[in-house]
Amino acid sequence: MFALVGNQNCGKTTLFNQLTGANQHVGNFPGVTVDSKTGQLRGKKNCEVADLPGIYSMRPYTGEEIVTRDFILNEHPDGIINIVDATNIERNLYLTLQLLEMDIPLVLALNMMDEVRGNGGTIDVAKMSEELGVPVVPIAAAKNEGIDELIECAVLTAKEKRRPKRIDFCDDGPVHRCIHAVSHQIEDHAKNAGMARRFAATKMIEGDEDIIQRLAIDQNELELLEHCIVQMEEEGGLDRNAAIASMRYEYIEKLCDKTVVKCRESREHLRSVRIDRVLTNKYAAIPIFVGIMLLIFWLTFDVVGAFLQDVLAMAIDGFSVWVDRGLTAYGLNPVVHSLIIDGIFAGVGSVVSFLPIIVVMFFFLSVLEDTGYMARVAFVMDKLLRKIGLSGRSFVPMLIGFGCTVPAVMATRTLPSSRDRRMTILLTPFMSCSAKIPIYAVFSAAFFPDYAALTMGCLYFGGMAVGVLVSLLLKKTAFRGKPVPFVMELPNYRMPSAKSVCMLLWDKARDFLQRAFTIIFVATLIIWFLQSFDTHLNFVQDSTRSLLAAVGKLLSPIFRPLGFGDWRITTALVTGFTAKEAVVSTLGILTGTGMDGLAAGLSGLFTTASAVSFLTFTLLYTPCVAAIAAIGRELGGKWRGAVVAVFQCVIAWLVAALVYQVVCLIL
Repeated sequence: MFALVGNQNCGKTTLFNQLTGANQHVGNFPGVTVDSKTGQLRGKKNCEVADLPGIYSMRPYTGEEIVTRDFILNEHPDGIINIVDATNIERNLYLTLQLLEMDIPLVLALNMMDEVRGNGGTIDVAKMSEELGVPVVPIAAAKNEGIDELIECAVLTAKEKRRPKRIDFCDDGPVHRCIHAVSHQIEDHAKNAGMARRFAATKMIEGDEDIIQRLAIDQNELELLEHCIVQMEEEGGLDRNAAIASMRYEYIEKLCDKTVVKCRESREHLRSVRIDRVLTNKYAAIPIFVGIMLLIFWLTFDVVGAFLQDVLAMAIDGFSVWVDRGLTAYGLNPVVHSLIIDGIFAGVGSVVSFLPIIVVMFFFLSVLEDTGYMARVAFVMDKLLRKIGLSGRSFVPMLIGFGCTVPAVMATRTLPSSRDRRMTILLTPFMSCSAKIPIYAVFSAAFFPDYAALTMGCLYFGGMAVGVLVSLLLKKTAFRGKPVPFVMELPNYRMPSAKSVCMLLWDKARDFLQRAFTIIFVATLIIWFLQSFDTHLNFVQDSTRSLLAAVGKLLSPIFRPLGFGDWRITTALVTGFTAKEAVVSTLGILTGTGMDGLAAGLSGLFTTASAVSFLTFTLLYTPCVAAIAAIGRELGGKWRGAVVAVFQCVIAWLVAALVYQVVCLIL
């Protein structure tokens, strides 16, 4: 097992894809990788590599640092592949020095060497390898250059257990003496804890509480060690953390003087600075972001995505008619016939037809992400988010929430503050996930055919607006306090990787189809059964006499103040708890229409005002069961997930009722 470790935005996940061929999404903002992900090393049997979260240090301040450090200490990998951004080598090497102290076989992968060469810089790889005492391999992960050499070097290093040579990062002085004194005193403790002596010593000096507990040092020894550390601070004139950091950076500076010819300011950086003058402009940044999102909605729902959806819907309906005729000619049992045509084709088929819209939308979002623009959006949003009690770092999980709430909730693990993390979890469901797109598309086509893109924009930004209002309420009540400072590196603008974009689209399409043919398929069968049989389990032609009607009529009074009290609508909302796509499939079954007729069939159930109210409710009410389970798990209890679900439903009901009354007054 190899651990792949590196800073954020150094190309780590891109390298992971090249090493394993895994379908791993590549992002240009921190927080993409939340937990460790493993894959088989390309061409090597029984060799795995784990893609660990991007970090800048081994100090456990953030969730990423804790995940990475604990993985290395607890899983004991056979080797570490440390990826370093060669265009920003000084900062990246700070983590490298800490990894060397762990005394684990290590290979240093110098990434983006193509950019270094292109901008007139060079790195003496052999000299750096000699100085650090570990193999150094130049690569360009995005272009698949040097990957085979890196794999062979890593496997050989781990197989022969080539540990880094023992390095003193300073020749003399108070820090040097302190580290050696502490190392000798804790040698037995470090050995018993299965930890490298020097690593344990530096962590002791830095005051790492977790390492101190692992070493099981008694109070007398702690007092003696503290005396050594205080003496170092007095002699050097720096506190313990600053002294260790200064030692490392001084060594890095000397190393780079010997091995690195710095490149001139890169073309990529100059280009990025010019672009950022516009895209991160104090006054223009947010209007530009809104304009870009509206353009994406227009292209998705009015142009490209809408056209492809119509083509797929026609194909599904044509296939459904062909199957219907074949089953009729065969004389199949009417109940089974109804199950296949009215259940499976009307339910699952109506959902599958929205696949092109989802793929097209995520194509545009992936392009924005791969170029580095989304990192700028997080930077721009920091000032606004601070006004509602969060930092720009919370924007990353919220952005992921536009795809799916489950990974968005998990992405909050990257937030260093428990307060920020819990507050972000509560707000993430207000970001409209991709599963709701079929609902929006159907209702836009039925009631606002000339303003589909505008409708989508209002829904997405409306969800964000409600989230802002809720966060202001939470800030004044349950989550008093200030968010932690937000520090973020903005990557250079780069051309999107075709491989990365295609992998993301395949991942989204596969996930959507899996849901369509698993959760939604099962929900469709259940809905068909409840709609087709009465309480005596007799097959009924009139669905108003069915089991489903009885349940729906029981709950429908709750929604009459919102303008939609029909039992079929209530039933669709209930099935939406399993998966939001099931709302459309349920309406398709209960109205007895195919995909082409669903929009027309809704006109008998909704007025324009009640349609707006329904869209508002589906925008804001509880996410799917999987998301609620994830929320409960992250908040520390299933009941907390249930509380969040009820909270979302209450907010959705209140806002939808208000919207319904306002629209009725206008119309």
